[in-house]
Amino acid sequence: MKQLLQVQAQFLTCAPPPFLDPNLVAVKLIGVCSAHSKLRYAALIFAQLRNPNIFAWNSILKAYAQNNDWSHTLHYFNTLLSSPPAPDPDEYTFTSVLKACAGLVSVADGWKMHAVVAKAGFQSNLFVQNSLVDMYFKFGCPEVAQHLFDDMPLRDVVSWNTLVSGYSLGGDVESARRVFDQMVEKNVVSWSAMITGYARIGDLDSARLLFDTMPERNVVCWNAMIAGYAQNERYADAINLFREMQQTGCLEPNSVTLVSILSSCAHLGALDLGKWIDRFICRGGVELNLFLGNALADMYAKCGCIAEARRVFDKMQERDVISWSIIITGLAMHGHAEEAFACFLEMVECGLKPNEITFMGLLSACTHAGLVDKGLKYFYLMDQEYGITPKVEHYGCVVDLLSRAGRLAEAEDLINSMPIKPNVVVWGALLGGCRIYKDNERGERVVKQILELESEHSGSYVYLANVYASIGRLDDAANCRLMMQKNGVTKTPGCSWIEVNNTVHEFFMGDKSHPQADKIYSMVRELGLRMKVAGYKPKTDLVVHNIDEEEKEDALSTHSEKLAIAFGLISTSEGTTIRIVKNLRVCNDCHDAAKIISRIVGREIIVRDRSRFHQFKGGRCSCNDFW
Repeated sequence: MKQLLQVQAQFLTCAPPPFLDPNLVAVKLIGVCSAHSKLRYAALIFAQLRNPNIFAWNSILKAYAQNNDWSHTLHYFNTLLSSPPAPDPDEYTFTSVLKACAGLVSVADGWKMHAVVAKAGFQSNLFVQNSLVDMYFKFGCPEVAQHLFDDMPLRDVVSWNTLVSGYSLGGDVESARRVFDQMVEKNVVSWSAMITGYARIGDLDSARLLFDTMPERNVVCWNAMIAGYAQNERYADAINLFREMQQTGCLEPNSVTLVSILSSCAHLGALDLGKWIDRFICRGGVELNLFLGNALADMYAKCGCIAEARRVFDKMQERDVISWSIIITGLAMHGHAEEAFACFLEMVECGLKPNEITFMGLLSACTHAGLVDKGLKYFYLMDQEYGITPKVEHYGCVVDLLSRAGRLAEAEDLINSMPIKPNVVVWGALLGGCRIYKDNERGERVVKQILELESEHSGSYVYLANVYASIGRLDDAANCRLMMQKNGVTKTPGCSWIEVNNTVHEFFMGDKSHPQADKIYSMVRELGLRMKVAGYKPKTDLVVHNIDEEEKEDALSTHSEKLAIAFGLISTSEGTTIRIVKNLRVCNDCHDAAKIISRIVGREIIVRDRSRFHQFKGGRCSCNDFW
């Protein structure tokens, strides 16, 4: 890029030699700018042309279209039409402009362009027809797209691929498969489109079957299958397939591959693999574009390395509202509320408008820090200052904020005044406050609201069972459990992940399936004895089953995060930080246990639960027991 800027400087300041067509130089430079997403430089180069020819016009249109800047694509096309000395558009002009209409889903502009195409005599041009078919699929008009395809006098593999992709992206995988099976000639794009279609509807078995039977694969095919796993929350499968791709030895992952894998690393807490990708980017000279930079920063933030996330953020040449929201949300999850607020102010000063995700991060920061008034200020700022209508998720965050602070009546009033119907998550936030502050009367009222919305909501049954157990009504608690079984209600099982030596290990409560289960349970027993000497008292009141105290203690000792911690201790060297990801909120007993374990073994233990990070060190937690 440095050399490009030097050539550009020469182009802008010195007249080219008479034998050299400036249009030819401009086309080459604009193409390179486009490949590096430097559209401002491309526009500067184009602006220096006194009489751009059609090749120059097409190069600037293509640059904007390829970088998804649809509005500027249409702007330049309108300029072309309104400039008297400008050349007539050709098929390459129309393909870029039709792509822009499709990208904007601007049906009115699309119809106009279709009319212009017909008037200009390009209705039967193969490239233009393919673009028209694609555009009408993007407009949600598959019948029109199919009609145009059927009327094509000549079709190539791109035509067929456009039809398969169109049906797949629209969710009509059955039609996509019918077209796919009719194709005489298939290429890797055909197979990838079909794999993507199956992945979009969650049919990963069919997607994998196609992937495994492909005659040949390129990086696009691998990306389609890896992204399918990641988008359907099968993160371990995505990582395993990535490792298979590496073992082929003939394919280098590109930025699309890395974004999917970084997303999987973020969800599983696979920090070692995420760090390897970071080094791969630096070693291989991979450009840290906007999407890759965001994915890398998000991975570090969700793996408990907020300083590394900020380093990546600071290194990014281009940042958008998502970039800033990642850092704000990451700071919030780590309990750094004041830094999150400062980052928000910095973002606004840069001229960027916050979005809904930004405010979720700010509200989350307030929740974890117990800053009720500040949270309410941000909540009202959304609409008053930025015209963002709060969604049910924002209301849920504010209800959670009020409930954690013990302002349960205000929280309930807010729910009852919501302009949109509250969902189970909103009522569940209030139920959490009722649990903390033992407001059983309000809690039973909230449970009724939740069960009306979702009769199989396990949390409500568990809450009632816990309430009954805590006041000695063990028979009623048992009845709640029986009712859950009768109604087919299942509690989401607690699950914890830990990465050791580049492998992610998964644990469930009472899990004995791990190859090292004997050693893990031996460590659990050893920790139990040492913890009691250090003052640990198991919170057996959390166990609602009608069993004796010793059995309750055993049940608590096999919670998934305790098993993961035990595995981490037997699998890593002394002093190594143990990092765990938990799918649910860490229970009070495991929280107390982790604090004591961090002190007696001299290790830092970082746990990311459903809502925030807990950094246990020397017998204390970064959340200050407020979570």
